[in-house]
Amino acid sequence: MTDQIRFHFDEHVDPSIATALRRAGIDVTTTNEAGLRTSDDETQLAFAHSESRVMVTRDPDFLRMAGNSMDHPGIAFYTSSKSIREIIEGLILIHEVLSPDEMSGHIEFI
Repeated sequence: MTDQIRFHFDEHVDPSIATALRRAGIDVTTTNEAGLRTSDDETQLAFAHSESRVMVTRDPDFLRMAGNSMDHPGIAFYTSSKSIREIIEGLILIHEVLSPDEMSGHIEFI
């Protein structure tokens, strides 16, 4: 496992957030880039798990899945009321403060 958090974005996450995080030197994959555009949530989470990437989403289905199992690399969850700036700042903070081990099985609300 890498020593820094890496993220995977659900298809609903604004692509400009990925751009901003990459400019900050943070490793991000998106649903589109990973070829998962029409994949279901379980497939998305399985991809994130296989790549040891924290799932970034606003889809509450991921919260239900995470509630059923602690076996996931972590979920960063935000609501649609958050601005793009708040989401970017929250993800940068998660990246700077937490390790992949600390995020494993954990949900962080932005």
